[in-house]
Amino acid sequence: MARQVAMVPGAPPLSLLQGLSSFVAASSPAYLGRETLRDLKMRILDSLGCAIGAQSAEVVRAVRAQVENFGGRPVASLIGGGQTSPAHAALYNGALIRYLDFNDSYLAAGETSHPSDCLGAVLAAAEYRNAGGDELLTALAVAYEVQCRLSDVAPVRHRGFDHTTLVAYAAAAGVARALALDEQHTANAIAIAGTALNALRVTRTDALSHWKGLAAPFAAFGATWAAFLAARGITGPPGVLDGRKGFAESIAGPFHIDWSTGKLDSVRLTAVKKFNAEVHAQSAIEALIELSSEHRLAPDDILSVDIATFDVAYNIIGGGDDGCKTVVKTKEDADHSLPYLAAVALLDGRVLPKQFDPSRIVSEDVQSLLSRVTVYAKPDFTRRFPKEHCCRVRVHLRNGSFLECSKQDYEGMPSRPMSWAAVEEKFEGLADPVASPNLRSELIDAVRHLEHIKTSELTSLLSRVRTN
Repeated sequence: MARQVAMVPGAPPLSLLQGLSSFVAASSPAYLGRETLRDLKMRILDSLGCAIGAQSAEVVRAVRAQVENFGGRPVASLIGGGQTSPAHAALYNGALIRYLDFNDSYLAAGETSHPSDCLGAVLAAAEYRNAGGDELLTALAVAYEVQCRLSDVAPVRHRGFDHTTLVAYAAAAGVARALALDEQHTANAIAIAGTALNALRVTRTDALSHWKGLAAPFAAFGATWAAFLAARGITGPPGVLDGRKGFAESIAGPFHIDWSTGKLDSVRLTAVKKFNAEVHAQSAIEALIELSSEHRLAPDDILSVDIATFDVAYNIIGGGDDGCKTVVKTKEDADHSLPYLAAVALLDGRVLPKQFDPSRIVSEDVQSLLSRVTVYAKPDFTRRFPKEHCCRVRVHLRNGSFLECSKQDYEGMPSRPMSWAAVEEKFEGLADPVASPNLRSELIDAVRHLEHIKTSELTSLLSRVRTN
């Protein structure tokens, strides 16, 4: 269901910030359609599975130690137990959600983003306000809408900025809505966050660092802090989006979004990952696993692998603009290397968190095979992106024959959406090591009926997850 932002006849057009803040402040649970509500819940369950599955990662343990040492007043819950300030909860819970690189994605022509990067911030703000689950869902829908629509018309990757630049706007909008800020305070929250949190694309080029998985949580942390400052009356630049030296002029280039449509269903256009890998690799991995399963390939059978894909996949994970992808030593390297992902998919028949254990990454069989994987962009596949995720994989065998499989999408894309049962299965697999069967069942039930419970009921359950 769409709403209309009231316009006064003869009034000057709203600035981009005014239009956006009006949209955010006026959004309501009543505007969430049945399908949108279902998909929001699925993304929440998927994201929480990713978070619970990342509990043992050293990187997020370091973030937790930082939060425990320097966190603020204990009013927002941490997944795995304990409380801290909303901003620090946004950082830690967001780091859990993002670290595995297994959470959802939005695929636009010039930008790929991860709208669930905003969940940690929105969850913390909604718990702080003692909001109902329906308000949490509305605030999250707002964050998805802002991030997806900015990705469509204001991509930043080609200008040397990271997609987490857009998280600043989306998370600030979602947190402002969760806190029920009025239009003026919402505008200031978005303005402060958008002015301050412009991230560089070097995060994802050449040698990759831990920051690849922490850039988005940090943006959400800053956006949460900005929203609470705005709630106290701190103002931000009203021209942040379309003013002189603002976002459009300095980074994105000219763009326009009509927020008066009141659209709140962009979550339905996002993709859920079936495999624990960068999103542009999903179709190729699906094809390779099908070949491996059907033909029961042994490592010694494989001479080489050729992957034809679209230019975005080639540039980000195939050895194009973002640098060499055959030198793979860390988890950060591995999940953004199509050669590594192809090798481990063929050898293991799966790409899940265990495929990123340090010992698996450096093992001789996968290192040998990844060096024999060639990736290139096919113009026809590029023209069909982002609606389709085309690929053609050829596995050349030592006996002189080859195996081939082509894909135009994968399970999890809007064209072939993942079912609730499939998302639940993914959640169960990720949560099993640190959450009992009863707790997993309670969490699934809480998310399924989220609009009928308090946010605190969900966060209380998340506090019961064990930390390894």
